[in-house]
Amino acid sequence: MLITSCKKDHTPTPISSTPAPLATLGLYELDSSVYKRVFIAISQVGTVKVNYYSVFDTGSAGMSIDATGLLPASMITNAGITIAGDSVTVNGITVTTQQAVIAYGDAQSEIQEYGNLAYTTVVIGDQNGEITTSRIPIFLYYKIIDVTTGKKQPAHSNDVFGVGPGVSFANNAIGSPLSYFKSSTGGTSGYKLAMFNNADFSVNGTYVSNLLTIGLVPSDLDPSSGFVLHPLGYYPQGGYSPDIPSTISYNGNSFQATILFDTGTPAVSTLENANAASNVSQLPDNTLVTLTTNSGFVYTYTTNSTNNITQVAKPSYTGDPRTIFSIDFFTENEFLMDYTDHQIGLKNN
Repeated sequence: MLITSCKKDHTPTPISSTPAPLATLGLYELDSSVYKRVFIAISQVGTVKVNYYSVFDTGSAGMSIDATGLLPASMITNAGITIAGDSVTVNGITVTTQQAVIAYGDAQSEIQEYGNLAYTTVVIGDQNGEITTSRIPIFLYYKIIDVTTGKKQPAHSNDVFGVGPGVSFANNAIGSPLSYFKSSTGGTSGYKLAMFNNADFSVNGTYVSNLLTIGLVPSDLDPSSGFVLHPLGYYPQGGYSPDIPSTISYNGNSFQATILFDTGTPAVSTLENANAASNVSQLPDNTLVTLTTNSGFVYTYTTNSTNNITQVAKPSYTGDPRTIFSIDFFTENEFLMDYTDHQIGLKNN
């Protein structure tokens, strides 16, 4: 008996999935007079449960954190971290013998951290929401010095969560902690910052939800999103740079500038103009400042005594040729970092 049957199609039906962010976290907004800071919570480093707050910094790349509270006190000296051999692993943190110094600020106001390259996992966030990294490189420092005064600063007083592109100038193994997250299918490695609200800054720090989105989706990078994308240049030292070529105009002056949009600068924006009349001077209240990037993003603001404080300086005086826009920029604009295609997005709000 011949038996025939219908042939089944065994080709699997494609399952469509919509890319989604990896996490959306809140940040803490703190205000001390005219100085504003935004902090991100760190709740675990290696196997150590902690309750630390790091400065969320778009102007640097890499996480730096004090070794105090993470390593035994007997390992931490004023001269360095005691390591037997090439490396040592304590509390889930592998500390190497590779030492470096990280400097923050400029020639007129500089903080230096002395420490070592280390590897560990980090839990970013707190009870309001968190995400855990893979084992990533960080900078573990054992002392902080205020170069202006020469004085050692308190432990954890300068923990920095640097989310810029590229790598740390101190050690090119260290990059943004957010750059190590693997994106979901169809997603892109990066993050978005929602606009900060001046009303949320407080002396004790206010938790504001949904400010940081980790992981980008196609709609974020689509022209309809409103973000103007800026391709980043690559350099042998530091890798991809966050600096964007632009034109600055104020009081009838116009000059070419390289701009850094920096959440780590807490109060005063600095326009670096080689033709400035003096080494440094503050623009009067009600001065109109306009920046236009090489990709067509335009932002105009007016200076006043409490927000958008702006000074003009000569690069020969500050030692830094970049024009730096402070955290006030982020209270009026949205910001996007694309680590995969090495670009920054700016959006008026």
